[in-house]
Amino acid sequence: MNILQIAWKNIRKNPAASILGILLTAFGTGILCVLLVASKQIEQQLTSNSQGIDLVVGAKGSPIQLMLSSIYHIDNPTGNISYREARALAANRLVKLAVPLSLGDNYQGHRIIGTDSSFLQLYDLELEKGRLWQSDFETVVGAAVARNYHLQLGDQLYGAHGLSKEGSTHGHPYTIVGILQSAKNVADQLVLTNLASVWHTHEDAHGDSGDEDPENEPEHAPAAGQGLPDNQPPHLVKNMLEGFGSGGREITSLLIQYSNPSAIAILPRLVNQSTSMQAASPALESARLFSLLGIGIDSIEVLAYVIMVMAALSVFISLYSALKRRKYDLAIMRTLGASQGKLFGIVIAEGILLTFTGALVGLVIGHLAFFLISIRTDDAATLLQASTLYPQEIWLLATGVLIGLLAAALPAIKAYNTSISKTLSGTQ
Repeated sequence: MNILQIAWKNIRKNPAASILGILLTAFGTGILCVLLVASKQIEQQLTSNSQGIDLVVGAKGSPIQLMLSSIYHIDNPTGNISYREARALAANRLVKLAVPLSLGDNYQGHRIIGTDSSFLQLYDLELEKGRLWQSDFETVVGAAVARNYHLQLGDQLYGAHGLSKEGSTHGHPYTIVGILQSAKNVADQLVLTNLASVWHTHEDAHGDSGDEDPENEPEHAPAAGQGLPDNQPPHLVKNMLEGFGSGGREITSLLIQYSNPSAIAILPRLVNQSTSMQAASPALESARLFSLLGIGIDSIEVLAYVIMVMAALSVFISLYSALKRRKYDLAIMRTLGASQGKLFGIVIAEGILLTFTGALVGLVIGHLAFFLISIRTDDAATLLQASTLYPQEIWLLATGVLIGLLAAALPAIKAYNTSISKTLSGTQ
């Protein structure tokens, strides 16, 4: 019988203490696993969803709230901004691309976004089926929305007022004319339509005809390409100015790409100091957000390590107590030819088996817990993949082995130093 078999039989002889050691190790490892996977995926989502967006412009308020509502779609907007100001900003030479967003409604918790065709370009989106909207109340839905609710081309959906599914339903339906390919980002969770559809929906709800006073129009509306870089493609100019019509209209925000590096220093200051709007940098605000999340993650991580230490103490006490009960067995094994090294190895193997098993169970618990979290947040913007494995998880298993090794070290040394004569004579 080899060392591992003997060690496993010894573990089974003391089930209560063994299970306690395994569970403590599992809980500690499980918490660390959840934190690891969550931090990795949140960081990936923060990066992928804001990639290509240099600036978010919206109503004054919290910059983080503006970023969360306009890029990640997990918070309420800070308010609305004038379309006239948005148009003027879009025509600035420092702006390469300006994507308008108009929020306010949802479908089953998925946000309905009024925008234009440049949104697809910004996120590098492709249509899996159908086409882009061509008239009011036509919509293109994200891959996750279509999958979750079994939506097909030609189906109709009704938007609910507000950003939660409990809002009152609007009377005018949207017709699905396109379904996006899965992009593994926030776009999978959205319902896209043109700006006019969002405006008309709320005008109907409030009894507003939407007619604008011509006197409110800008004195000189910028023509396509006016005030833009010379190398600006004509279709981008059209997208940036598409629907930028009535001065009384409002949108929620603009997602902006810079035309050149000098815009980094100039454009945010220009918006914040010279307009009624505010500018937020996704890179800066994401870093701030992740640092705030890091404080909570660090605190929970400390708790996990405390549990791991308790697991080590539990394994140590279990092995030390078992060693006292089995000292005669060890002495007899020595008389039958077992070496000191073999006794040492048996105790070390017990400690490692206990904590390695606990760490393995902990990884399963961690991913199962993360799966349950992902189900509860399925309608949110952040896409959580519980099945994703990371190389760093190997270190969690290695930590479990190390804890078992340290916990078993002293009992193993005592087993190594077992005196046959003193033990059998009862003097040790």
